[in-house]
Amino acid sequence: MTTVVHHIDDDASVRGAIGRFLKASGHEVQSYRSAGEFLKRRVDVGNPSCILLDYQMPGLTGLEFQEQLVHLGSLLPIVFLTGHGSIRMTVQAMKAGAEDFLTKPVSGNELLDAIRHAIEKYMVSRERNTELHSLRRRIGRLTPRESQVFELVVQGKLNKQIAYELGTTERTIKAHRHRVMNKTQVRSLAELVSIAERLGKLSTFSSAKIAEEQE
Repeated sequence: MTTVVHHIDDDASVRGAIGRFLKASGHEVQSYRSAGEFLKRRVDVGNPSCILLDYQMPGLTGLEFQEQLVHLGSLLPIVFLTGHGSIRMTVQAMKAGAEDFLTKPVSGNELLDAIRHAIEKYMVSRERNTELHSLRRRIGRLTPRESQVFELVVQGKLNKQIAYELGTTERTIKAHRHRVMNKTQVRSLAELVSIAERLGKLSTFSSAKIAEEQE
């Protein structure tokens, strides 16, 4: 599968030199004169990708652009490449989620290593995002009452406790619980709890309690 590097730098000579090097190294390169140009284009992120980003640019700075991408929920990892780096810049960028922060001039191997790590991170993030989307879709099949039962079941409550809390019969709860298991495509309470944990629907306390009860 083709790997794509989205290179954003206001210096045409830098874009040209790095573009030629990366293409010769087997990457597809999409170049942009500014962060604004990137945001205006319809960027296809279907292939394994990353962003190679200058820090100091007219308009949006690299850090401001990074903050916008985070706000938009982008999974694309960022490798900063700047001619005027500092410890403060590096710390700010890394705290905001940058994959790496390189200072010009940079060796070809160092640049390729940073891009490789960034693309590997993108693949992991995309796989995890796809998995979470699938889990949310399964949970989305539940009716409001089934969702209530799901939340109480993963907290470790017994059918009779859930029935009392929801003002219904234990037999009805058993039926709801069966439908929850079918719709979420799980065969055990442990799998159901795992889904809840991955979707952030289960507190640490509840998780520990269930594990303790199952021992």
